[in-house]
Amino acid sequence: MNDTLALRLNALGLLAVSAVLVFAFADQLLNSDLPCPLCILQRVGFVLAGFGLALNLKFGQRASHYAVVVLGAAAALTVAVRQVLLHIVPGSGSYGEPFLGLHFYTWAAIVFFVMIVGAALLTLFEQGFRTAGRERPLEGPRDRLTLTALILFTVLVAANGISTLLESGGGLCPDNPTGYELLSFQADV
Repeated sequence: MNDTLALRLNALGLLAVSAVLVFAFADQLLNSDLPCPLCILQRVGFVLAGFGLALNLKFGQRASHYAVVVLGAAAALTVAVRQVLLHIVPGSGSYGEPFLGLHFYTWAAIVFFVMIVGAALLTLFEQGFRTAGRERPLEGPRDRLTLTALILFTVLVAANGISTLLESGGGLCPDNPTGYELLSFQADV
């Protein structure tokens, strides 16, 4: 696999991560479906995995960057499976509305598994990690796709961070959030 194809796959992967974050964020804002603490941890997992892909885009492919993808996705997969197991027992209820028959945490588990497998497959192409024969390592965004992926991801990370701060009020996130703690001004009587 050549560097150009690897960069394209990383950019498309980062756009896919961004699409997941956009969808979750849109559901939060448009349907007032605030994320629970486990959902927030899954978003953090998407951010960590996306960060590994962004490192590949900025500095070139490295096994350590794919390790960031795998570790972020594996940690978040654990959280997603935990949430699935919380709601798998009949009568235990669920969190949020299903999308295409599955809840977001189930979709997240599937996507994290695919990310782990994808990153592992990309590490099989060892020639992408060799720098011998290059005058200098690949650095910086190389095309519009890469630049778009990096900018979109950065904006989404910031937006989700601000949203989480607003929801938690700078403290612990409520188990079943009903509003943005930082925006609810209550006068002490």
